[in-house]
Amino acid sequence: MPNHVYKTVELTGSSSSGIEDAVSTAIAKAHGSVRNMQWFEIVETRGHIQDGKVAHWQVTVKVGFTLE
Repeated sequence: MPNHVYKTVELTGSSSSGIEDAVSTAIAKAHGSVRNMQWFEIVETRGHIQDGKVAHWQVTVKVGFTLE
């Protein structure tokens, strides 16, 4: 198996339903333009408050992909 070289990009996804959905949204959107994605790491989690309640989540992830 050849040695791999990875590059990372940082993405921020958002969702009104939860953290996992925010991560999935970011990765699904990146899938359209970033090839060979292999892993992700959650870097930051934050949210928006409206009327004293969580209105939506924002999650920043680093996504690693192999270079061709």
